[in-house]
Amino acid sequence: MAYIDLQNDLPGIRGPMAFRPETAKPLNELAEILLHQQHDSLSCGEREMIGAYVSSLNDCFFCQNVHGAMAGHYFECDASLIDSIKHDYQSAPISDKLKALLAIAGSVQKGGQYVTPRQVEHAKKMDATDRDIHDTVLIAAAFCMFNRYVDGLNTWAPQDPQVYADRAAMRAADGYANLNAFK
Repeated sequence: MAYIDLQNDLPGIRGPMAFRPETAKPLNELAEILLHQQHDSLSCGEREMIGAYVSSLNDCFFCQNVHGAMAGHYFECDASLIDSIKHDYQSAPISDKLKALLAIAGSVQKGGQYVTPRQVEHAKKMDATDRDIHDTVLIAAAFCMFNRYVDGLNTWAPQDPQVYADRAAMRAADGYANLNAFK
């Protein structure tokens, strides 16, 4: 049960967003830009995977499952690949570029000062652009905020991973800026 009366029974971040739609609007717009809008060189799946990875580091059950399911939808893979990336991305069958960006995202999750010039240079050697690095840092930072929002209010989350997988195609089609996301 949430720590406060959210006046709804929506799961995860959807509950507090419905409670304060005026703050939800810019948060959803940020998520739309970072995760759903066209990007020159990072796919929606890669960006969702960054969010899922940071959420797993933060132990945010709701966010890592929502965004892991989204990454799985875009990658057209099952949850076992997403779980392997979250648990040991260095051994996972993903691009070296994404591995380098996940390393940066993991450092941001600890604190911005943990990102090193060596990590950034390595990401660039793996063909990451300045925009890729910028967006990785911003996605990681935003997910730290989103995770703390969800867990700081002790929102509830469905425990069945299939619930998240079933909604992924709809969320991919609708995006995050959809004002009807709370229904």
